[in-house]
Amino acid sequence: MKTDVAIIGAGLAGLALAYDLRQSGCDVQIFEARPRPGGRIEALRTPLGNVDLGPSWFWPGQPRIAQLIAKLGLQAFAQYASGQVSFEDSGGQVQRGVGFASMEGAYRLSGGMVTLVDALVAQLPAARLHLGCPVVGVSENGTVHLKSGAQCLAQHVVIALPPRLAAATLAFHPGLPPSALQALAVIPTWMAGHAKFVAVYEQPFWRQMGLSGDAISRCGPLAEIHDASGPQATPAALFGFLGIAAADRLGHAAAIKAESLAQLARIFGAQAAQPMVTALQDWACEDYTAIAADHTPPMVILPMVAPRL
Repeated sequence: MKTDVAIIGAGLAGLALAYDLRQSGCDVQIFEARPRPGGRIEALRTPLGNVDLGPSWFWPGQPRIAQLIAKLGLQAFAQYASGQVSFEDSGGQVQRGVGFASMEGAYRLSGGMVTLVDALVAQLPAARLHLGCPVVGVSENGTVHLKSGAQCLAQHVVIALPPRLAAATLAFHPGLPPSALQALAVIPTWMAGHAKFVAVYEQPFWRQMGLSGDAISRCGPLAEIHDASGPQATPAALFGFLGIAAADRLGHAAAIKAESLAQLARIFGAQAAQPMVTALQDWACEDYTAIAADHTPPMVILPMVAPRL
């Protein structure tokens, strides 16, 4: 197999690059280890619509993502931010109106961020996107070595992977200097060690209670909660970031789901304990997202809470 540009990784970066290169007339081959495109962009797919399990937002002042969304004909909408914010203290007591909507001003995509992935994939000939096709090495002459034993010879190779994941999973021929590998390995992958819990409902009942869906908790297991509903509240959903360290989450999925629903009920009322469907997406457990170093956040991104498992 030969090509102008070989791209390793079919996440948003790899797919957007392939889209631009093909528009300029370049031949492109993309290799993705997962059986699906999108990388950390994934959704809980329900009959009422998609709910993001990975990234959800983009903001004013980010022109490149806004331009790409417009070019692909996708629809953005403002993050719901009306109503009171809730705060849960370490004892599980809930207060209202003690803060502001932390994601007010952010935008989301109708249908979820996966619509961006789907739109980019639709621009690629199927033969140019190789799913379930891990790359194990790259040679200086532009040879991409696949786990299957096959090879692709490219004039240019782009590694569209998190730097430390590239350092941990790819063999370079000739080998990179230890200083270069160390530099790659210490670059943290944003949110790679985190997890999301999503609950989907028939109606956004919290809005009718005058609540925004935003909540901060010192009790947990969810440290930060937001309204994850689609346009016109379809589907209606809440999501929360887990405030439990990755190592403490391992093997406790069922307990985390049960405690998360109990917490949502404490904050938003009994209806919150009766969702139509739930999902727990732990990105720290994804081999093609995180390595062991990602299990410890490089800084305080979200508050940690005591596990209630």
